[in-house]
Amino acid sequence: MKVDLINLDGKKNSIDIHDGIISAKINKKLVSSVIYKTNANYKGRKAKTKQKNEIIGSTSKIYAQKGTGNARHASRKAPIFVGGGIAHGPKGEDNYKIRKINKSEKKKSITSLITEKNKDKNLMIFSDFKSEISKTKEMNKILEKYNAKNCLLILDKSSKNKIIRSVKNIPNIKVTDVNHFSTYDVIKFQKIIFTETSMRELEKKYA
Repeated sequence: MKVDLINLDGKKNSIDIHDGIISAKINKKLVSSVIYKTNANYKGRKAKTKQKNEIIGSTSKIYAQKGTGNARHASRKAPIFVGGGIAHGPKGEDNYKIRKINKSEKKKSITSLITEKNKDKNLMIFSDFKSEISKTKEMNKILEKYNAKNCLLILDKSSKNKIIRSVKNIPNIKVTDVNHFSTYDVIKFQKIIFTETSMRELEKKYA
């Protein structure tokens, strides 16, 4: 399928993209499942409270067993006292199941979303960045020109190195490559921008 290839000077050519990438079946149920699993796996259950044996303090008996008229107590570190240990509190352990996302699920969910982005005219393919862009102001102008103020830039290594400094301080922009983005990234941002080389890399990986 033919898609516009945009040069930074505004000229448009065309590029032929594999139909399996931008004309795939849109499967929203699968996308929802992958997003659910991704978010579930991101949760870090790391809360930790001190148990009775972890509290620093004296272990001596706080008063005599008998004769005081009070209840029987031993150490001040018992959970019933302020500053004592926490009974049955979280122990900072990963005691939850990792939800597996297999390769075909990831591939189909991403191609489904890219197809939808293309259908909604939120997919753009730029020519590779030939010269370095080091000024944030300059990069900001380029993104404003193409109404891409909320976008995921999936670039080839060379292009990424040429513009990475200029996008660091621009909000709602993420720069990555074909090996380090997820379904969550694609759905989070309004627009997706590839370079010609990164699109070819994606074709080899997913088509």
